[in-house]
Amino acid sequence: MKLFHNFFCRDIAAMSRFYQAVLELPEDAVSHSPIYRSVVTPQFQFGFHAPAAYDLLHLSERKPQDSQALEPEITGYPTFMLDHPAAVDAAVQRALAHGGRCIKGPYATYYSEWQAVMADPEGHVFRFSTVGLPAGVSAPVLNFP
Repeated sequence: MKLFHNFFCRDIAAMSRFYQAVLELPEDAVSHSPIYRSVVTPQFQFGFHAPAAYDLLHLSERKPQDSQALEPEITGYPTFMLDHPAAVDAAVQRALAHGGRCIKGPYATYYSEWQAVMADPEGHVFRFSTVGLPAGVSAPVLNFP
């Protein structure tokens, strides 16, 4: 199985360039169209739909009323699992250098992952994460009531 994940975007070319730079992945030339761009690996495709795709997918009634809203609603987000904590730190720096924003992190999760919660230039949320923590960092204890 291969996973495809897509964001609806105001500027698909800009979002494609951002994720190509941040994830260090190529654009998928096969799926390039006037209303779609994506980056690709053998395991996944991460794509960017233009607003016209709402109608094409019969999602017109779910299109945001304010398509120029600075912060889209969050109903899900991708997590990019990287190989080690230093890769998470480096990806955060690349995202920041290309106009992304760090919402939280990098930080140790209670489930022993090194993680950062990010936003791209259009406000879509995504995470960088890796199993394991940097040397000397411990997982916090999560206390539920």
